[in-house]
Amino acid sequence: MLRADLHIHTVLSPCGDLEMSPLSILEAARKQKLDIIGITDHNSTRQSKIIRDAAKAFGIFVLTGAEVTTQEEAHCLAFFADDARLDVFQKYLDKHLPDFPNNPEKFGYQVVVDTQDRILYEEKKLLISALDQSLEEVEKYVHSLEGIFIPAHIDKSRFSILSQLGFVPPDLSCEALELSPHYDPVTFFQTHPELTSYAFTQSSDAHYIPDIGKSFTLLDLDVASFSAVRHAIQHLKRDRI
Repeated sequence: MLRADLHIHTVLSPCGDLEMSPLSILEAARKQKLDIIGITDHNSTRQSKIIRDAAKAFGIFVLTGAEVTTQEEAHCLAFFADDARLDVFQKYLDKHLPDFPNNPEKFGYQVVVDTQDRILYEEKKLLISALDQSLEEVEKYVHSLEGIFIPAHIDKSRFSILSQLGFVPPDLSCEALELSPHYDPVTFFQTHPELTSYAFTQSSDAHYIPDIGKSFTLLDLDVASFSAVRHAIQHLKRDRI
C-alpha cells in the first residue's frame, strides 16, 4: 500500500505559500513517508515537471498536472502521463484562461522556480480565474489526452461540483471524486448515498509546508507508474481514505 497525497500547490499558485518550493515540498513529502504526490497548481502545469524530475532523488513518484477551475467555478484535478500531453494541456489552459492580470500585492506572486529557488518564469494572468470552458468540456479534453480527471474537494461549500451544481452529473466520466482533508468520509456517504458507487480520494490540498501529507489515500500497488496509479485510483475502496 503506497501513501498518495494527490493535491499539493506550489509557489506558482497565488494562494500558495512562498515556502512551497520544489525541494521544500519533496523534503516534507519524504518526512511524511509519502510515496506519491500530485502537483496541482491553479490552472497551470508549469511547476510540475521540475518537481517530478527532482523527486527521483527522493524516491517519490510525481503526478504532473493542475487544479482546473471550470466555467462553473468548480475545481477539478487533471494529471497526464508524459510531457507531450502535459504541454498540450498547458496550451489549452493558456488559451482558455481569461486575460485578467494578476495583482501580486492582492492575490500573491505566481512564479516558477528551479531547485535552487531561482525564478524561471512569472505568470502574468491571474491563475485563480475560471476558464471559459465548462466542466464537461474540461473533462472531455482531459480524457482526450488520456489523463486522470478527479473533481476536487466535492464536499466544500465553495468551488466544488456540489456547491456549484448541486449534484454530480451522472454522465460525467471521472477516475474518482475527492474529499477535502477535514471531512469525515462516513458522514459524507451518509449524506450522499447516491455517490457510494464512485471511487474516492482524500488529499491535503496543501498550500503550506506543514499541511503536506496531513491527509492521504492508500493506493494498492507495488510500483508507481501513471497507468498503475490510474488503475489503483479507479479501484479504490472506501476504507482506504
